[in-house]
Amino acid sequence: MPPRPHRPATLAWQVFRGSDAVRRRLLTEHQLRSSAWVRLRHDVYADARLDRDHALACRAAALRLPDGALFAGPSAAYLHGVEHAATFADDVHVLVPGARRVGAQKGMRLHVAGSGDLVRSPGDGCARTSAAQAAWESAVWLDPVRAVGIVDALLRQGLATRPALAEAAGQHAGRPGGRRAGWVFDLADPGAQSPPESHLRVRLVLAGLPRPVTQHPVRTPSGLVLHPDLAWPEYRVAVEYDGHWHHDADRMHLDRRRLNQLISAGWLVLHVTSRRLHREFPKVAAEVRAALTTRGWRP
Repeated sequence: MPPRPHRPATLAWQVFRGSDAVRRRLLTEHQLRSSAWVRLRHDVYADARLDRDHALACRAAALRLPDGALFAGPSAAYLHGVEHAATFADDVHVLVPGARRVGAQKGMRLHVAGSGDLVRSPGDGCARTSAAQAAWESAVWLDPVRAVGIVDALLRQGLATRPALAEAAGQHAGRPGGRRAGWVFDLADPGAQSPPESHLRVRLVLAGLPRPVTQHPVRTPSGLVLHPDLAWPEYRVAVEYDGHWHHDADRMHLDRRRLNQLISAGWLVLHVTSRRLHREFPKVAAEVRAALTTRGWRP
C-alpha cells in the first residue's frame, strides 16, 4: 500500500531537501513517497499542492546551487513577471561564478558569468539578474522568435526600458552574441498585446516582409478609432491574430463588426488563427505578401 499522506506544518507549502527532512525526523523515507509530496529533482521535494510553474522549478534548483548563483535569461524574466517566458517543464537558466565548479544537472542550463553579470536584481524572492540583463541573455540564448516575445513583454509591462536595453547592449557589445542581442532588441515592440502576436510579427519580418506597426490607430467612417494587431498603414493592410478566445460567440460578433468597420475604412484585413500560425505559416506569409503586393508594395 502507498504510504498515508503526512504533512508536518514546517514543511507545508515548502520546497526542501528530502535528506534534511529525514535527518530532522520530520519525515521518513517511506513518507516522502506519499501523495503529499512531489519529487522535483534529486533529493528535492515540494508540497504537492504548490502550482507546477517555473517559479517552483527555480525554487527546486536553488537548493542545489552554490552561493552567488543567479537565475538568468528566460528564468529571470519569468521571475520578474513575464509568465510566458518559461514553463514548469522548461530548463532553468542559471548564471554561476566562473570560479565555482558546478556539475551538469538535468533540467538546468548553467552559464558561466562574465564580468559584471552577477549583479542581483533588487527585490525579494529568488535571486535573479535584472530585467534588462535577462532580456540580453534571452536574446543571446534563445531562438529570436521566442526571445523577441519575452523582450516585448518586458517592455510592455514596464519591467525594462529602451534606455536600459541600450545600456545592456552597450555593456556586452564585444561579447559573443552581442550583435544578435542588438538585432533582437531592435525587433522588440511593446505594442504587442500577446506572445502569439509577437511571434507572428517576427516571423513575418524574418520571411522578408516589411516590418508592421503594432496597434496602429485607424479612424473609421463612423468616427470610431480601431487598433489592428499588425498594420502596414502605407498600404492599408492589417493582420489580426485570432486566439482561442475568439471562438466565443459574443467575441466573434464584436470582431466581425470591427472587421466590417476596418473594411469600410478602405483596409484589407487578414486573419491568422493559432492553428495557422503554427502549422501553415508559409501560406500565411504568402497571403500577407500577396495582399501587400496588391496594394502597391514591391519587394
